[in-house]
This record gives sequence, structure tokens and C-alpha cells, in this order.
Amino acid sequence: MPQNEPTVLTIILNWRSPEMTLKAAEAALREMEGISGEITIVDNDSQDGSEEMLRSALGERGWSRIRVLQSGHNGGFGAGNNVGIRAGFSDGSRPDFVYILNSDAFPDPGAIRALLQHLQSHPDTGFAGSYIHGPEGDPHLTTFRFPSIASEFEGSVRFGPVSRLLRAYAVPVDIPDRTRRVDWLAGASLMMRQSVLDEIGLFDEAFFLYFEETDLCHRAKNAGYITDFVVESSVTHIGSASTGMKEWRRVPAYWFQSRLHYFRKSHGRVYAGLATLSHVLGGGLHRLRCLVTRRQPADPPGFLLSLFGSHFHKEKQVNNHRGSNKPRVNGV
Repeated sequence: MPQNEPTVLTIILNWRSPEMTLKAAEAALREMEGISGEITIVDNDSQDGSEEMLRSALGERGWSRIRVLQSGHNGGFGAGNNVGIRAGFSDGSRPDFVYILNSDAFPDPGAIRALLQHLQSHPDTGFAGSYIHGPEGDPHLTTFRFPSIASEFEGSVRFGPVSRLLRAYAVPVDIPDRTRRVDWLAGASLMMRQSVLDEIGLFDEAFFLYFEETDLCHRAKNAGYITDFVVESSVTHIGSASTGMKEWRRVPAYWFQSRLHYFRKSHGRVYAGLATLSHVLGGGLHRLRCLVTRRQPADPPGFLLSLFGSHFHKEKQVNNHRGSNKPRVNGV
């Protein structure tokens, strides 16, 4: 790598979507022009020929700046990205910045450079994320506050006067029209300072999917580092293409387990219990209102029962809770 130039390692996680991953890699390669670094595609144990297809395509296209790694097991979003982060560059050196990009996300012109320049000019910022929008230009909400007891009630009760009263605690943050600090960002397009990861650790692999970015940004905040939303960095995102979330009829068990792990890890068991009770109380009131007004509850079937029940189950190690319904995982 050239001396004295900041280096960026871009990581794209693939799980059974090699064609889309190659499109994301092509967009990232274009936007890495003039930036010192490499792109690593991590195949998250697809076992469908994805790895071979990716390696063959890279050879045919002459993309020598991109390499493919095999995770060896589908440990989820955080674990898959950790494989790429730990590997570093192909010569064994480590980057100054790590950029994670979803396989269904495509950086617009200048997107990667805007994040890099922001982190270079803001030394207190640990992480910087992009403005995410759909193929038709529709904005995707990726800016959030940290969850709390109050936010659990506000989000589940779904009642205008309560939401206005607890507005300062609501997890979703209206998409800013300027670059600004937020609590945490979704990981579809997120650049991280390697020195911060060295200090606070990588993604917690106990999260199979969901809450891993929340936890990472929370740990960064506790260590004194800021997370910034950078509006000048724009990325086109298909959205839920890799997780299958749009096809959910019931919320999967790993979501409840990730939520519980986050609250217990960040705030302790008592706080986690109060957060769950707050959500159940709010959700119960919402369902009562729906019963009176003869409307369909917003929660999926069995949601409150699963939420309440998950709190009393022992936290399991990753790999123990996936069962035969292993979800598709390469991003949000």
C-alpha cells in the first residue's frame, strides 16, 4: 500500500446472492478509484456454488483488487463481517478504515470518498454511515436512537399522544437533511475507524442478526466515539433482499434473542426485564384499542407472547437457535 495515504478495506458479505454481490462489488470498485485499499467478499458458507461463481467472475473480469474469502460457517451478519475485518489486506497489513457494504447496496458517485473524508476531518468520530435510498429514490430510514424502557413503550403502544410525549425517546430518528450525530446507524453502508475497533472489539457474534450495529455503536459511544450520519454519502439499497424480512409472517426467534441480548449486555438483567414489561404493556394497550375499534393489530401473530416468553429462556450460544429455518444473511 502507498505510504502516508489512508487505506480502506471494503467488505461485502455474500449469502446465496452472487450476482447481486458482484453488482455491489462493481459499484464499490468504481468508487474506490483513487483510494488506497482493497475489497473483500466474504462468502457466508452459502454452500450453493456462490464461492466458485464469485472467484470465477473475478478472474474473468480481471478484478485483481478484489478477493473472496470463505467464512466456513454462517455465523450471521456480524460474524461474517468479522472474518473480513480480521483478515485485513491480502499482504497481511491492516487498514486505517473498514467499510462494510451490503450485497444489495450500491454506492452512488462519491459515496465512499465522502465517508473517508468525513472521518479524516473529524477525529472524534468513530463510525460514519451513508444516506440510504431505494432504486426509485425513496429514502430508507437508517438513523436511530438507542433503545430504552421508554422507547419500548412508545414503539409498542402506537398512540399519537403518547408518541408526542415520548418523542425524544423514540428509536427512529427522522432522516436528517444535513450531516449530524446519531446514536446508531444501520450497517448497509458504514465506515469504521480500525483503531476504534481495536479498542472496543469487533461485532459481537452472539447476535446472529439484528442489534449487532446497535451494540457496536453503543460500545463506541461508551468509549467516547461519535457515530455520524453523512448526508453527502448516498447509497442505493434494494432493502431486505438478503434477510428475507419482507416475507416474514412471524418474527423469527433470533430477533427476540438479539433484542434480549442487547438489553442485558448494555443495561443488565433488571433493566432488560423492565424493557420487556414496558413493551408488553404498550402492546397490550394497543391490542385493546384495536379490539374496541375493530382494527387489526400492527404486531405479527404471536409477537407479544414470543417477546414475553423469550425473556425467560436462557441465552443460547450462536448456532444453537437457528434450527432448520436458517435465514438469509448478508446484511439488513
